[in-house]
Amino acid sequence: MKVAVVILNWNGKALLERFLPSIVAYSKGTSIYVVDNASSDSSVDFLKDNYPSIGIVQNATNGGFAKGYNDGLKHIEADIFCLLNSDVEVTENWLEPVLETFENTPEASIVQPKILDLKRREYFEYAGAAGGFIDKLGYPFCRGRIFQALERDEGQYDDIREVFWATGACMFIKNAVFKSLKGFDEDYFAHQEEIDLCWRAKNFGHKVYYVGKSKVYHMGGSTLLNMNPKKTFLNFRNSLYSITKNLPRKKAFPIIFLRLLLDGVAAVRFIFQFKLNHCAAVLRAHLSFYTNFRKVYRKREKANFILKYYSTTSIVWSHFVHQVKNFNILVKD
Repeated sequence: MKVAVVILNWNGKALLERFLPSIVAYSKGTSIYVVDNASSDSSVDFLKDNYPSIGIVQNATNGGFAKGYNDGLKHIEADIFCLLNSDVEVTENWLEPVLETFENTPEASIVQPKILDLKRREYFEYAGAAGGFIDKLGYPFCRGRIFQALERDEGQYDDIREVFWATGACMFIKNAVFKSLKGFDEDYFAHQEEIDLCWRAKNFGHKVYYVGKSKVYHMGGSTLLNMNPKKTFLNFRNSLYSITKNLPRKKAFPIIFLRLLLDGVAAVRFIFQFKLNHCAAVLRAHLSFYTNFRKVYRKREKANFILKYYSTTSIVWSHFVHQVKNFNILVKD
């Protein structure tokens, strides 16, 4: 299998300086590319001067995560793409368990490794942790991370298992599958586009896997911090997009209605936390959803929608009311 490790960059010279050494050292046998999203810093010159063996794809505009990868991957040939954030430190032998999973599990179309926190290396990291899931209302969570509660890595998720979604921080995907799905939905711009991609893949019969013997460390927050209002806007709006696109009509509309009500509760909670910018971000997310609803609805895939897509009924109720912070307590395999 020909593997291409593809890093999306936007004004990230400092990140490239810090994280490329581990990627180059531990990714033998792969091709490494940087897709540059029209950076205005000296990222491209730095690559040309210091890493002449790394391929460079220069996009004309900064179209965010979704369009950036869609445009860049058109110029790269490989059987498997590894989409890797520029703020990820990889480890020795990180590739072998993943590639073995592709070889031994033909139905695996998308795979992610264990994602640990670069700053607290013994803990899982927010973006992906040990594989992603959603609840009945479409709220995402992970093994090792429920909302802001992060578990310590004690080997409890060192397995290989099917999950619902893989993180865009480090996602391996078959080129043929990426093309068949027409890539990421560019209307998402950034955040939760990988959940939508995996959901669409599963609707078409593909499977997503987590491989715990492969691990990387993610710094996180390099583009938008978790509590940036723009991230709040994108997460709230894009989650509604995914429900609209990927559920049968009879399920989608009641869930959208409930989500809008719960988003209103979240907005009120932001007010009591004196986070007025985040309250405004939720309102803007709803306005954007209403404005773009017809466009998003027309994207619904002509596929057999999977009915058992969720792992628990309500992650919100379990976490905030019953104080569940551990995946193994929440979901019994």
